[in-house]
Amino acid sequence: MTMKAKHVPQGPARTSRRQFTKSVATTLAAATLAQAQAPAKTKEPAPQEPSPLIAAYLELARARFGDKLSPAQLEQLKKDFDNYARNSERLRAVKLRNGDEPDFVFSP
Repeated sequence: MTMKAKHVPQGPARTSRRQFTKSVATTLAAATLAQAQAPAKTKEPAPQEPSPLIAAYLELARARFGDKLSPAQLEQLKKDFDNYARNSERLRAVKLRNGDEPDFVFSP
């Protein structure tokens, strides 16, 4: 049994693997250049003093677990509490109307 070679049309309608690879590489290089030239987004500056709520949580953690936590762990805890407070503020800023439904639908 002999196998026949499949005739693949060559020409403008057919893109070779080499041409495709070159176009992908060019696109990635252009995207990287465009991203490098775009102005950098500035992050929100971290507050120097924690809010009273965060300070209270930190004091509670120090009182309860102070002998088991290192200073580095307490600092990480402060950052975590700060992130939690920021996230909760962002959630509170979203105003929902009475008719707003959840993202998913309950079905029996």
